[in-house]
Amino acid sequence: MHIREFAELTGVSVRTLHYYDEIGLLKPAFVDERNGYRDYDEKSLERMIEILFYRELDFPLKSILGILSSPEYDKAAAIRKQKELLMLKKERLERLITALDKAEKGETPMNAFNNNEYEAARRQYADEAKQKWGGTEAFRESEQKTANYSAEKWGEVNTGLNAVLAEFAAIKDSVTPGSETAQSLVRKLQTYITDNFYTCTPEILRGLGQMYVADERFRANIDKNGIGTAEFISEAIEIFCA
Repeated sequence: MHIREFAELTGVSVRTLHYYDEIGLLKPAFVDERNGYRDYDEKSLERMIEILFYRELDFPLKSILGILSSPEYDKAAAIRKQKELLMLKKERLERLITALDKAEKGETPMNAFNNNEYEAARRQYADEAKQKWGGTEAFRESEQKTANYSAEKWGEVNTGLNAVLAEFAAIKDSVTPGSETAQSLVRKLQTYITDNFYTCTPEILRGLGQMYVADERFRANIDKNGIGTAEFISEAIEIFCA
């Protein structure tokens, strides 16, 4: 769907979606090179739902970006916790409805507005998520390094990263992932991440390579440069780290 339709569906502004694109939090599924129009798909919606959930937990955008980009992020666990919190919210709404029924009959509802259980669970999950997915040294380093990045700077950084990925796409049909040319590009990618985000150790780099093909959102975004690019990069990284 077009950006305005997606904005209406998700309850955010078009300007917000532009900003999410600039900082790499939510990339469009497709951008028309002729006019710059952005389109979004089901994967975009899945990502947006995750973002909105963390926003409900009062996470800063940079923290959300770090968590969702972490190789250790467990989406299934996050969904299970989300369901638990929504069930608590549902129970509170049912109490409020019951309280309204009593109020209509002239009775005085008691404890209908008590939201302590939900708020306690919400805070606990926020703390757990930060500790589990946002507490790594790489995450802390990334937060510190990017703290003063402006929207323009984020745009420059993401453009530079996409340029490196495009270089992989340009060679994938002419060389093997283990070739000197491909391995040189892996080293360039590792250096770029270190210079602009966090120290990209071999362990982290290997995790990123695996995520590029395991997460359909990353695969689709990278493969905009050419189908098979994500697979090629992943294989090249695995060889490099081995």
